[in-house]
Amino acid sequence: MKAGVQKPQINRLVSVAPMMGWTDRHDRYFLRLISPNALLYTVMITTGALVYGKKFNVLDYNPEEHPVALQLGGSDPGELAACAKLAEQYGYDEVNLNCGCPSDRVQKGKFGACLMAEPELVANCIDAMQQAVSIPVTVKSRIGIDDQDSYEFLLNFVGKIAEKGCKTFVIHARKALLNGLSPAENRLIPPLKYDYAYRLKKDFPHLNIILNGGVKTVDNIKDALKNADGVMIGREAYTNPYFMAEVEREIFGTPAVKTRHEIIEAMFPYIDRCLSEGTPLKDITRHILGLYQGLPGARQWRRILSEQAYQPAANSNIVRQALRAVPEN
Repeated sequence: MKAGVQKPQINRLVSVAPMMGWTDRHDRYFLRLISPNALLYTVMITTGALVYGKKFNVLDYNPEEHPVALQLGGSDPGELAACAKLAEQYGYDEVNLNCGCPSDRVQKGKFGACLMAEPELVANCIDAMQQAVSIPVTVKSRIGIDDQDSYEFLLNFVGKIAEKGCKTFVIHARKALLNGLSPAENRLIPPLKYDYAYRLKKDFPHLNIILNGGVKTVDNIKDALKNADGVMIGREAYTNPYFMAEVEREIFGTPAVKTRHEIIEAMFPYIDRCLSEGTPLKDITRHILGLYQGLPGARQWRRILSEQAYQPAANSNIVRQALRAVPEN
């Protein structure tokens, strides 16, 4: 845990999914301003990036992001245990093993969704990680892969891992097709089967079952929470980030949330600090483009940020200019 930061209790009621290329530290800082309570996840970080790469650059995050979980990609129990220990040392609140990503690159590394075919190996990985740390170790998976898509297949997968003491499973309620579909198509084409996740909760009432996939409204969340312990939001939290303010009010019961303008005003010290450290403005502003989605001035907001934030000398004045283009609400 970073100095001066008290680790909060993890509330799994609503979380924001790890999304490659999107949920970096700048996006998570922004989302935390909107939602004080949602559990945030890093993008998937491979064990190789930590074992052989520069740990500080890969693992660093803002202390304001808590509660924040590190998602790992890997299949070697020893390497995963070492990386889980790093996660704990860096102060992450949870470490999650990815068993759901279907990309070719991940398959070549023999991790991600293809791990669902090897539940014993995943169980050994989880056991090694749990032995190494005191923070929660969790799993994110699909409901199946290719033609291994029966409920019994999922039941066996979860059961083997639960035997090792894992208590939390995030279930993306689509199977993954490992050949013939791109990762983007795998997020949309295989049909959603929420009943698989809900049956897991009935068969394993002592486990935390978190539903992921196709959740876009507060009503979706409320319906899911009748049958599961939590919901993980994916792309809606990125393309329409102020949705998370509605989640705060309606799901967490937060009495007052920041307005969109207040969120951007709160971003300015962070933007200026990052700029002083050499971060290009575009690395931050790309995450805030959808804040005013559907409102008057939203197009002008996006245009100014998209066109000007990429200039070499771009600074926070560009964001102030864009802010003046949209009515306060």
